[in-house]
Amino acid sequence: MIREEKLHIPYSPNAPEEIQCVLLVEDDPALKRYLEVVLQRAGYIVITASDGLEAMKFLLEMEVDLIVTDALMPNLDGYELCRFVRNSSHLVHLPIILLSALDPKNSTDESEQVDAFLAKPVSPEEFLSRIEEVLATKMHKMH
Repeated sequence: MIREEKLHIPYSPNAPEEIQCVLLVEDDPALKRYLEVVLQRAGYIVITASDGLEAMKFLLEMEVDLIVTDALMPNLDGYELCRFVRNSSHLVHLPIILLSALDPKNSTDESEQVDAFLAKPVSPEEFLSRIEEVLATKMHKMH
């Protein structure tokens, strides 16, 4: 239902051949909206969630190609969301990018569960570049 609403995105010449869906999980409304616009302008379908619990509901209801999640959030944080995804047989293949203002070196156990780590604040160029890298790696692994 939500996916259908988000399909009316203007065409971007940089968009991947097949439109890909990103689940963006961020509790800061301003940052969530900013990253959502960056992703939409790059040609992605974007589903947003405010915390890990809301994200889990979406993951159980629909298919996405990538998860971008904040590390620290209320209710269910990004690390717990990563564990949920990595322990779910039908979701384990999903690439995950973790966003955090914290130093990634402090979270060695969790860093093994994510495909990429981005420190906040992140530039739109770095954000999109890392997403493209992670999705390209996913496609390479599938073939």
